[in-house]
Amino acid sequence: MKHATFDTAPTPITRKLTGNYLPSLDLALVDADSNTVIADLLAPGRRRVYFMNAHCCNMMRSHPQYASAVRSADLLLPDGIGVALAAKMTGQDLTANLNGTDLVPALLAEAAKMGKSVYLFGGKPGTAERAAQTLLQQIPNLIVAGTRNGYDEAADEEAVVADINARKADIVLVALGVPMQELWLQRNVRRINADLTMGVGAALDFLAGNVVRAPKIVRKVKSEWVWRLAMEPRRMAKRYLLGNVTFLAHAGMNTLKQVKTASVASKALDVTVATAAVVALAPVFLATAIAIKVESKGPVFFKQTRIGKDGKPFSMYKFRSMVTDAEKRRAAILATSDREGICFKSRTDPRITRVGRIIRRLSIDELPQVLNVLRGEMAIVGPRPALPSEVAAYPARAYGRLAVKPGITGVWQVSGRAEIGFDQMIDMDLAYAASRNVMLDIILIAMTFRAVITGRGAH
Repeated sequence: MKHATFDTAPTPITRKLTGNYLPSLDLALVDADSNTVIADLLAPGRRRVYFMNAHCCNMMRSHPQYASAVRSADLLLPDGIGVALAAKMTGQDLTANLNGTDLVPALLAEAAKMGKSVYLFGGKPGTAERAAQTLLQQIPNLIVAGTRNGYDEAADEEAVVADINARKADIVLVALGVPMQELWLQRNVRRINADLTMGVGAALDFLAGNVVRAPKIVRKVKSEWVWRLAMEPRRMAKRYLLGNVTFLAHAGMNTLKQVKTASVASKALDVTVATAAVVALAPVFLATAIAIKVESKGPVFFKQTRIGKDGKPFSMYKFRSMVTDAEKRRAAILATSDREGICFKSRTDPRITRVGRIIRRLSIDELPQVLNVLRGEMAIVGPRPALPSEVAAYPARAYGRLAVKPGITGVWQVSGRAEIGFDQMIDMDLAYAASRNVMLDIILIAMTFRAVITGRGAH
């Protein structure tokens, strides 16, 4: 993928806005905050811009013409959690999620200040007009040069281009959906006089109120795809459930093919498995949350400080399996531990709830740790994350287990968990840290399923 190209000499801002090549996607995406991107898009010069999400990347593999249109664009903007996770496979954190629903209004607010006009093209009859009304209400002095639907009014491409040019639009937003909007722009962009042309997908539907956006809290935790799936299960099930898993599997394979270092390969495996787990186990997450809430008051999730790689503390997440004041009652029951050594485990721990015993037996309580994996604080495979109090009591040799990221599963977890003594666990963790590789991780992941089914040492 080439970096951004322009018809005029780049402005200073343009030189900052470079493509971030991702081996996992074989694409160069813009890596910048939204303010920088908006300033660049409105700078002198002609640009054709597309948003890229997991569905777009899947489409590229099955649609050569669409792939060609994407690769001929001037700028590609990262859109959605899937693309962000693909970046993480190679150890890169993209600066921002530049989705069209958020970026377009912000872009047009700046365009209005500059006296630039916008043309809205796409959607069902009435959608572009309603989107225009919403934008005019939100943005003072915005100039809407014209609107046109993506159905009967889109049939004559010559007429569409002529109308855009006659109205002297500076910005053209095309909302015909993937891949139609990208193919339409590739065919017609050279005849359009506007400086900025963008494929914006469902942005006009959101602005028109045809589709309701997820609440802010859902967007904040990057789970808007779950909301859209719930709102339109028939239309979105294939795209989000099968599509996201397929996308991340391909992204992971690309990373493993193109980048040979063990650390990057392990990162790709972590992100792929964690994301697949979030998608595939979403019903289990929901059912568990409901069961916890029904049985007892208090939060669904339990957050606790643990010690990660190189001794760095982090907040680890689990489904709450105990009463809400469990930490206060811990000191009183330390003597009942079934396990030798520093780490406390008790088969008869009175703090565990009825639901808690079930989810512990099935290891469901550990599932939220996939969020820690996606945040880069944990790995799928690694030593058990220790409490600060446990680390403070470590003998010198035990610190070697902090040389690698803690994991959801590992040698200790598949060998008997609570039935394994502390000293034996340290031996296992040190051996893993010295010989870890992707194949060993895959084997341990496979063995985890057996450990979960048998429930050995789980309490």
